[in-house]
Amino acid sequence: MDRYQTTDAMDPVHQCRWVILGAMALLAMFCPGLSVAAGSVTPSELGTVLVTAKRLTVGEVGPDQVASLVGQQAMRDFNRDNVGDALNLLSGVTLSTNSRNEKTIAIRGFDSRQVPLFMDGVPVYVPYDGYVDFSRFTTADLAAIQVAKGFSSLAYGPNTLGGAINLISRRPTERFEADGRISAGAGEERQLALNLGTRQEQWYLQAGVSRAEADYFRLSSDFVPTATENGGVRDNSARSDDKISFKLGLTPNLNDEYVLSYYRQDGEKGQPPSTIPADARYWKWPYWDKEGIALLTNTALGDKESLKTRFYADDYGNEVNSYTDSSYTTLKTSGRGSVSTGRSIYDDRAKGGSLTLESVRLAANTIRLFASYRTDEHREKDANGVQNSHFKDELASYGLEDNIQLSPAWLLSLGISRDELRPEAVYSAGNAYSLPDSKDATNVQAGLFHDWSDSVRFYATVARKSRLPTLKDRYSQRLGTYIENPDLQPEESLNYEVGYQGIVRETIRSEAAVFYSDVDDKIQSVANVSGNLSQMQNIGKVRISGLELAMHDQVSARIAAGFSFTLIDRDNRATASRLTDVPRQKLTLDARFEAANDIDLIALLEANSSRWVSDTAELAGFATTSLKAVWRATPQLAVEAGASNVFDRDYALADGFPSAGRMWFAGASCQF
Repeated sequence: MDRYQTTDAMDPVHQCRWVILGAMALLAMFCPGLSVAAGSVTPSELGTVLVTAKRLTVGEVGPDQVASLVGQQAMRDFNRDNVGDALNLLSGVTLSTNSRNEKTIAIRGFDSRQVPLFMDGVPVYVPYDGYVDFSRFTTADLAAIQVAKGFSSLAYGPNTLGGAINLISRRPTERFEADGRISAGAGEERQLALNLGTRQEQWYLQAGVSRAEADYFRLSSDFVPTATENGGVRDNSARSDDKISFKLGLTPNLNDEYVLSYYRQDGEKGQPPSTIPADARYWKWPYWDKEGIALLTNTALGDKESLKTRFYADDYGNEVNSYTDSSYTTLKTSGRGSVSTGRSIYDDRAKGGSLTLESVRLAANTIRLFASYRTDEHREKDANGVQNSHFKDELASYGLEDNIQLSPAWLLSLGISRDELRPEAVYSAGNAYSLPDSKDATNVQAGLFHDWSDSVRFYATVARKSRLPTLKDRYSQRLGTYIENPDLQPEESLNYEVGYQGIVRETIRSEAAVFYSDVDDKIQSVANVSGNLSQMQNIGKVRISGLELAMHDQVSARIAAGFSFTLIDRDNRATASRLTDVPRQKLTLDARFEAANDIDLIALLEANSSRWVSDTAELAGFATTSLKAVWRATPQLAVEAGASNVFDRDYALADGFPSAGRMWFAGASCQF
C-alpha cells in the first residue's frame, strides 16, 4: 500500500450519501413546501465595511471607531468554521501555530494577549496566559467578527494594546427564523449546526447548537517523512468540538435592551508531535472546555443619558496528558509538580463586570464614563488531585471618552483610561512567594474622522495603549526551564494610523491604511539568566510599520471579486533575536461566479511570504487555493462540494507542524 493511501472506515461515496441523507432530514424537518427559484450573486462580505452611526446592538463597535469585519455570508462562502480561519480572511491578520499546535493569530504583529478576544464586548480569553486556541471557537452561531486595530474603545477594558477582536452573536429579526448545516469531508470530518431564533414585539430568543469532529487530517503528498511522522494520515490529529449557545433579549421600548446569554463548548483533541524528532511531544487533551454566562443591559436614563452594564462569569478547564512515546500508553512521569504524574489539569475562572454611563447632554458631545472589574484565577492539579499552583489577579479599569462632533462631517474622538493589576493569591508548590506589588498603566488616544460622504470616511488616529503581564508571564517555569519574574511591568505601545474606508459607485468596497507602532518594555525571553535557565523580562523595543489595502467589487451581475493585501515590517531594536511568526507580505484573492442561474463557483487564494519561526529557522512562503461549487436548489436550500489546498501544497505555519494537504468536503445548508 502506498504510504499516502488511507483506509477510511467511511469512503467518499458513503460520506456523500451521509451528507445527502442529512440534507434530506434537514429539508423534511425545517423546509417544507419549498419551490425552485432563480438565485442571484450577492457581493462578498470579505473585507472591511464602513461603520456608520446607527442604533447599536449590544456589543457592536460604534461610529467613533474604524473596524474590519468578517460577516456571516463570508464565513459560509469560504467555509470558515472556526474563528481563527475566519479572521485570516482580513488584511493585517496572520494565522500561525504555537508549540501546542493551537491556532494563534497576530494583528499587525500583536498577538492575542495584546489584542484580546471578546464576545459581545465580554472578554473570553484564558485567564492563565491570555491566549485562546482560535480553532476551538466555532462560527456557526455568529453574525459577524469585528476587529478594531490599534485604535479601539478604551471601554473594552485592560490589555487592548494592539486593538480588540469582538465576536458578534446573532440577533433575530423575524418572528421565526432558522438555519441548519450538515457536512462531511476528508479525514472523517463531520459537522452539524442548527440555529433557531424568534423576534417578538418586546423580546427575542436565539439558540444554537453545533458539532464538528474529525479523525485526522491528511498531509500533502510532497511531505518528506521524518522519524516522528511517516506522512499520509497526520498522527494524533483527531479533534471534536461541541457548542451550545442561548440568548434571551428583552426590548421593552426603543431605547432599552436586556440580554441574558449562555454558552458552553466542550472540546477534545490530540496534539500531533513535531516532525522534528528532538522537539516531539506526545500529548493529548481529553478535554478543553469553556462555559460562560453574561447579563448585558442598556437603559435610557431620561432623554440625555443611558447606562450600559455587563456582568459575566466564565469557567475554563482543560487537561493535557503527556506520554513517553507515540504509542500513547505510558504517561511521562519525570520532573516535579503536575509533570510528575504526566497529567496537568487546569481549572481557571474569570468573573467581572463593567458600567458605562453615556451622555449627550452637550449638543456636540457624546461623553462616556466607564469602569470595569475582573478577577483572573488559575488552579492547577495533578492526577492525584494535588494542587500544584493557585494564582489570582484583580484587574480594574476606569476612564473617560468624549466624541466631539466638530461639524456634520468631522468627528474628534478622545479617550483616557487607567488600568490596574492587583495580585490576590500566589502559590506554587515548592516555591516561597510573597505577594507582589500592584501594577498600573495609563492609556490615552485620539482619533479624527472625516465623513466625505455617507459611505466614505477618512481618518487619522493615535493611541498609547498598554498590556499588563499575565499570570503565565510572571510565574510559569515552563517545565523547569525558566525562572519566574513576578515584578514584570506592563508593555506599552504608541500606535499611529492614517486611512480610508468607503463604498464607491455603490458596488466597490475599499480600504487603505498606513500604520506605525512604537512598542516599549515588550516582554521577551532572556536566555541564560542563571545557568541555562531563561526568564521573561521587559527588555523589548519593537518598531512595527505597514500598509493594508483591500477592495471588493460586484463586477457584474454574475461576478464578484476582491483582494486584500498586507505589508508589514517589524524591527527588534533591543536584542539580536528575531521577531517570529508573522510574514512580511500576505495576499488574499477571492472570486464568486454565477455559472448558471442556480450554480455558483467560489474561489479563494491565500498567499504568505516567508516567515521566521526562530532565530535560525525560516519557513518558506506559500500559496494555497480553495475551490467549491454551490447549487442553490431553492432560495432556502443549498448543496455544495469543494476542496481546500486544491494543489496539495506542502506548507507549514510553524516549524515541525505541517498543515493539511488537499482536503475535500461536501455539505448542505437550509435557511428560512
